Amino acid sequence: MCSAVTIEQELRQLRDALNHHNYRYYVLDDPELPDAEYDRLFQRLKALETEHPELISASSPTQRVGARPLSAFSQVQHEIPMLSLDNAFNAQELRDFVRRVQERLKLSSGDEIAFACEPKLDGIAVSVLYEDGLLVRAATRGDGTTGEDITQNVRTLRSVPLQLNGTDWPARLEVRGEIYLPKAGFDALNERQRERDEKTFVNPRNAAAGSLRQLDARITADRPLEMCCYSTGIVSDDAVLPEGHFETLQLLHRWGFRINAHMRLVQGAEGCLEYYEDLAARRDSLSYDIDGIVFKVNDRAQQEQLGFISRAPRWAIAHKFPAQEEMTKVLAVEFQVGRTGAVTPVARLEPVFVGGVTVSNATLHNMDEIARLGLCVGDTVVVRRAGDVIPQVVQVVTERRSGAETPVTVPETCPECGSQVVRNQLVRMVKGKEELVDGTGFHCVGRLACRAQLSQAIIHFVSRRALDIDGLGDKSVELLVERELVRSPADLYRLGISDFMTLEGFAEVSSANLYHSIQASKQVPLPRFIYALGISEVGEGTARVLAQNLGSLERVAAALPLLLTCLPEVGLGVAREIAGFFGDEHNRQVITDLAELGVVPQGSGELGAVLRGSVTLADLLVKLKIDKVGPVMAQHLAHHFGSLQALLQADAAQLDAVPKLSKAACLNLRHKLQDADWCAQARAIEAQLLAFGMHWSCEAERADESEAAAEPLAGQTWVLTGTLELMTRDQAKAYLLSLGAKVSGSVSAKTDCVVAGPGAGSKLAKAQSLAVKVIDEGEFVEQLQHYGITH
Repeated sequence: MCSAVTIEQELRQLRDALNHHNYRYYVLDDPELPDAEYDRLFQRLKALETEHPELISASSPTQRVGARPLSAFSQVQHEIPMLSLDNAFNAQELRDFVRRVQERLKLSSGDEIAFACEPKLDGIAVSVLYEDGLLVRAATRGDGTTGEDITQNVRTLRSVPLQLNGTDWPARLEVRGEIYLPKAGFDALNERQRERDEKTFVNPRNAAAGSLRQLDARITADRPLEMCCYSTGIVSDDAVLPEGHFETLQLLHRWGFRINAHMRLVQGAEGCLEYYEDLAARRDSLSYDIDGIVFKVNDRAQQEQLGFISRAPRWAIAHKFPAQEEMTKVLAVEFQVGRTGAVTPVARLEPVFVGGVTVSNATLHNMDEIARLGLCVGDTVVVRRAGDVIPQVVQVVTERRSGAETPVTVPETCPECGSQVVRNQLVRMVKGKEELVDGTGFHCVGRLACRAQLSQAIIHFVSRRALDIDGLGDKSVELLVERELVRSPADLYRLGISDFMTLEGFAEVSSANLYHSIQASKQVPLPRFIYALGISEVGEGTARVLAQNLGSLERVAAALPLLLTCLPEVGLGVAREIAGFFGDEHNRQVITDLAELGVVPQGSGELGAVLRGSVTLADLLVKLKIDKVGPVMAQHLAHHFGSLQALLQADAAQLDAVPKLSKAACLNLRHKLQDADWCAQARAIEAQLLAFGMHWSCEAERADESEAAAEPLAGQTWVLTGTLELMTRDQAKAYLLSLGAKVSGSVSAKTDCVVAGPGAGSKLAKAQSLAVKVIDEGEFVEQLQHYGITH
């Protein structure tokens, strides 16, 4: 009988031999033994470990598979984030990248940089951690900060060493790489799936991802996955890696990892492009899928000098291959409504296999793109998987048209809620004047009633700066909408405590607290309520302007777009969004429902004193946009005719009699006066100016002393900077706004005062250079107390 020492020696010899042959076979692709001999050694090791279980080692080749299935994957926090890479899609973008690298390194154009080049495998990025040479953890990339623990599954990959070769590795070493499924393995896997009458995989990447996310590692072990390493993460201080990235990967190769056999070291942009063209030509003949080439500055010191942006290193880039293309037919064009109300066309296609995926839908982006393509329903088109991810239509094959094709038209009403669909409007300045031009997109105006927008609308409605309903988080809102307990913001006020108790995480006390929080929100300041409605382009500042100047929700809802532009900081684009929102019957019904349920926005009810009688006839004529009639000419017209009615009734002779009216302005005005719609619009605005008290015939009022006292900082601009310790920045901003001040995010010569807390930086320095008044938080609190505000 063998001694225990002899058995331990044989076990060690068998493990060393099998690890060596695994390395030769799976890493070097250069086996030394026939499969039968390898199997004999493996079975001998397995038999000895069965007889002596106390001598089994976690790094033994027999221990790759064997753990019981997991119930779920645990989370792993990456100690060093796994960043993504920026992309280049053509040669010029790659040259631009190299030029930026040279500029940041302060090199001349003649100083060529060494780049490590390797194929960009189309697989799953992973992190594998070793401690004292043993594999202790493997994780997916996840979102770059947090991934999933897939240690059991990665242990089954024979291209991943359970124990590192040699002895010169660091005490802690994180190796990063790509786990992928070779084409032959993918074909064999799908063949097995078909034989078992099971669902096949559409491409190797999906198969690799599905294989790695098996809770039972035995399933993963049955899939022919491989790992190719491309970088390091954590490296403990007890070892020093080579100065070059290329040389570091060679060292990892010696320690037991597979590296890409096509990896090369080249010089400069042209060397990178030559490598790219070479691999692109051989792409289809490779034994695995790649979607581009990764170029990395080789010198580690230069990498550190270049650093990172928020999501990617400045010293690396992925040069993507052109997307693969196929032809298919457009069966229909449907319009989808997004969470923000954007109405987007989507092509429904005759299914086609392109870029490794069966594509039946493709984005059309917007109507301008459809017009650019000249696309009709029934067309034969070229579909591209842009970036190998998002299918899109890139070309219409007009020579295949039969004559039965039909044009694509935008629906007049939203397919989700029936509200009006309108084209986005953009504001541009032409010779100092605002002009509206058509944007590229369309949107549904039914913000409060559209099913597609409902979750987002309610999340905004209850947010801290809107109705501030505490305890109702995003997930709870999603559940309420999903279960159809809420079909509009008004339905929140119809819910009882028992309804909230059906939500995950809500007990009786928390449900009661939420119920009371909702009920308490019924008395809401008008600015918050307007902001809560989620009108496009209407933020807190605009909502405050509307409330302070118009005084009531009724006026805001009734105001015509041109009248709204008489308010400070409200342009024509924003005015049209406001009028469009309140013009939608679905939105109006929700507001009516809210009022009937007791949600009463608290406004002054009065028109802002500064607006009373503030709009002159000349102002109105300027806003009516008569070409060649500017402020000066408008003054002449107003002085000559005295009233809008007199001007609207003027004939050609009367217009010719207006002093200093140019021929061009006279001609344009005649055309306007012949336009019945324009005249009706002018009369409607004048009538509303009268109704609101803003008309020039209304007696202008001055703010009385009490109104002036209510806003002692009116007309002043304040800036908050640094850390506030006695209150939040939002609270400080709210106090200033309540006193009439404007709160800006930047310092200029027009700034009246800067409140600077600890840590104030560039804003404080600029204020001091401009001799702008600066106070600390203590002085700010004293000023608030002077104005009757106690914090």
